[in-house]
Amino acid sequence: MHEFRTVLPAQLAPFQISHHDRLMLVGSCFTEHIGARLVARKFQAFINPFGIVYNPVSIARCLERLSAGDKPFVEDDLVEKGGLWHSWEHHSRFSTPDQQQTLASINIAYQQSAQHLTSANRLLLTLGTAEVFSLLSSGEIVANNHKIPAGAFQSKQLGVGEVTEKLGAIIEKINAKNPDLQVILSVSPLRHLRNGMVQNQRSKAVLVLACADLCRQLPNTHYFPAYELLLDDLRDYRFYAADMIHPSDVAVDYIWRYFSEMFFSKETSKLNAAIEKILAAANHRPFHPDTAQHKAFLAAQAKAIAELKI
Repeated sequence: MHEFRTVLPAQLAPFQISHHDRLMLVGSCFTEHIGARLVARKFQAFINPFGIVYNPVSIARCLERLSAGDKPFVEDDLVEKGGLWHSWEHHSRFSTPDQQQTLASINIAYQQSAQHLTSANRLLLTLGTAEVFSLLSSGEIVANNHKIPAGAFQSKQLGVGEVTEKLGAIIEKINAKNPDLQVILSVSPLRHLRNGMVQNQRSKAVLVLACADLCRQLPNTHYFPAYELLLDDLRDYRFYAADMIHPSDVAVDYIWRYFSEMFFSKETSKLNAAIEKILAAANHRPFHPDTAQHKAFLAAQAKAIAELKI
């Protein structure tokens, strides 16, 4: 029978991820999808300390600052627009009407994540776009334009060499401090259609080629094919959300399963299954919580939790 689909075969990575590893995830909103699944299964993961970051320059700058460990943000790093205080390095989830509150939340996340990075041995970077926006006033590339009018920025597409240079330098710097560090690069399958479909594909091509160069140059750096799984394996609009831009929950679950097969041992997958079972039970809402049957159910769940060994 003829197959009407091309399946990307799962490959085992040269290293594994377990619950004992310390993970840092930085990048596009697809990072949050994978990160949420890791955190739910009780992995030691710190996700997007600066919020969602799409372009490689901002990702590299985020890692540079975290690696330094002694560069908290100050009032001059913030800008007020539309009644909110923003940071050009951060996602708008940090923005508030109060300058000190914004600064405090930014620096709490900075201190926690900088500390986490000192012992992280798994670093996952998801690149979203090679298109960058720089402030006309300073030339600084921003991580987020915070819906400020386009006239304040100049846009351009990064070249492959620019991406490899920026990311390669910081990966080597972090790896020098953490010799056991393994880096996973991926390209987000989320579509960036602000400048049209052709420009989106050119941007993704830059990122795919840059990832290939980095994996060739750095022995501790590896590629996870999130982009290819959606574009070439699933390859259907059924696997996009209603906006036709973001991957659907079904697509993310499919990519998560591939990630699991690539990076998890049988023992880790077995532990994940046990945790998932407990989580499903915890989300159960009983109709009659005072019955003996439900009390027995709660006792069984408490026993299952006590028997978990991570």
